[in-house]
Amino acid sequence: MATLLLLSYSILASLLLAPSHQHRTTTLEREVDRARIPPRGWNSYDSYSWIISEREFLQNAQLVAKHLKPFGYEYVVVDYLWYRRKVEGAYSDSLGYDVIDEWGRMLPDPARWPSSRGGKGFAEVAKKVHDMGLKFGIHVMRGISTQAVNANTPIFDSDKGGAYEESGRRWRAGDIGMKERKCAWMPNGFMSVNLETGAGKAFVRSLYRQYAEWGVDFVKHDCVFGEDFDLPEITYVSKVLAELDRPILYSLSPGTSVTPAMAKQVSGLANMYRITGDDWDNWGDVASHFNISRDMAAAEMIGTGGLMGKSWPDLDMLPLGWLTNPGSNEGSHRLSNLSLAEQQTQMTLWSIAKSPLMFGGDMIKLDEKTLELLTNPALLEMNLFSSYNMEFPYVSEVSRPKSPRPTDPPTRLIRETSPDVLASGKRIFHLQDCTNPGSNGWSESSDGRVCWNRNGYLKPICFHKRRLGSATNEEKLVTEEYDGKHHLTVDGTPELCLDAASEKKLTAGHIGQGSVFSRCRLATNQMWELADNGMLVNSYAGLCATVETYQGGSEIPPPIPTGARSWMATGRSGEIYLAYFNLNERKTVISAKLSDLAGVLRGRNIKAGSCSCREVWSGRNLGTLRQALAKAVEPHGCLLFVLKCL
Repeated sequence: MATLLLLSYSILASLLLAPSHQHRTTTLEREVDRARIPPRGWNSYDSYSWIISEREFLQNAQLVAKHLKPFGYEYVVVDYLWYRRKVEGAYSDSLGYDVIDEWGRMLPDPARWPSSRGGKGFAEVAKKVHDMGLKFGIHVMRGISTQAVNANTPIFDSDKGGAYEESGRRWRAGDIGMKERKCAWMPNGFMSVNLETGAGKAFVRSLYRQYAEWGVDFVKHDCVFGEDFDLPEITYVSKVLAELDRPILYSLSPGTSVTPAMAKQVSGLANMYRITGDDWDNWGDVASHFNISRDMAAAEMIGTGGLMGKSWPDLDMLPLGWLTNPGSNEGSHRLSNLSLAEQQTQMTLWSIAKSPLMFGGDMIKLDEKTLELLTNPALLEMNLFSSYNMEFPYVSEVSRPKSPRPTDPPTRLIRETSPDVLASGKRIFHLQDCTNPGSNGWSESSDGRVCWNRNGYLKPICFHKRRLGSATNEEKLVTEEYDGKHHLTVDGTPELCLDAASEKKLTAGHIGQGSVFSRCRLATNQMWELADNGMLVNSYAGLCATVETYQGGSEIPPPIPTGARSWMATGRSGEIYLAYFNLNERKTVISAKLSDLAGVLRGRNIKAGSCSCREVWSGRNLGTLRQALAKAVEPHGCLLFVLKCL
């Protein structure tokens, strides 16, 4: 039976997935083919951090081709810092260790990627990947590297084949790099490019044309979304990719603090976009995906129109099997910390929410249990062919023991300010899309402070305005462009300014500990503008500050979601998928009435005695359902039911 399912899926996948060796397509194909289904593949980050070599990458690719390609996993992606020399002193945010060409563009480290010598880039690696029947992807950062700006390299004009010249002069990296818009979590690494200049556009064009020449099929563009939102760069990169003869799938990262409103701004420009911070192997990170996945489904963002095809909310890689640690300088050395129940929950949510499935574990150490999770036929069928995917809210907890407060990292990025700023522990400062209601509670007080007054019965939260450019002449010159913007400080710490984004890469379940302040500096991350409509807007990602108030008790509620959750979807053959998720710390009985399911799926014959039921993870046939479906679910576990109603 398993062999038949594999063969059936392989045939379907071969019909739906474009041939990986095909470098050119017709205009019509390029307009409709990209990401027709949620992309699947393997990414090196979770198991190798930034240190993977050519030999290790190709070994993993060969195993993906052997074990996962028959199940639709077709992309193999080199994650970040493939251009960094692996030498003493190099780490994820070191400066001066990168390999760049004469035009300031990143090149693979020849010590780790020997086939790149002689200016070949990734061309030979891509060819080997294509020969395996797979597609090749790379991770890239926003803008231009600090190293290139410091070296002031010339800009390559890929239209003319030489140095970019305009207005009678030759342009260089220092002319287009925006030092005040450095990547918040990699400030020594990269900064935005001024895309209002012809030279800035020429630089970005030369990057992506070079990737196409190498044979790249997939680009993961980092530090441009979520709290690092850079819509101008996303928009221009999307335009460049649309003009290439070679189809390249466009992925955006990271997704910290993403909202449906933000997703709608980029969905038509990309093919997949992250909606949380980095997902690692702890329960807090897994649980953090339930609320945002629900919101994306409710906003009808699943499988909407994308860059010359479709786009998909991305729940991030699957940290299963053998892994490394975030930002580590070593490869895989430990097994995933998630329990089997938590891994099943993750695979089920990712599949029913139709997220891209990108495995992050070490393929060289792949175990049978992890392989079974990744290739479960029912989950892959649901991920590929289901529709009407949404949270099903009509479930009850028949028996829910009191849960202890979790100790794992909590769910969404909500940062506590210092006690000096918050008058009580009931209020939390955080960021949201400016189109969301509730951001316009800021005003300037009579003494010139910027204050949040939306909750008039509480003492206002106020910040002092600190002039930009008070330190150096260079800052004074730059601040002319940021007229009307200010640093924000609090009483007693005038040297510390309010940040909009973390200075380190955040996980999906991260919450800021302590303050959101750091040393004042000239960076858009710390530039704030009080708009006439009462919104406090940050210049880095264009997000607005707001303050939430919690009632009942002095403590902030446990941030990890708890309780019973459920999702539903319909299959291509008329089946109904119903998933129960237990986010509690103890076993919980979850129940749903067939009448409620029928109320959502109007027109279906869903009633007592009409539906047979099978549970996927146990493989049990539950027979014919009566009035309700009630089952006990293990802590952090799930059940996935397939209903067939006559």
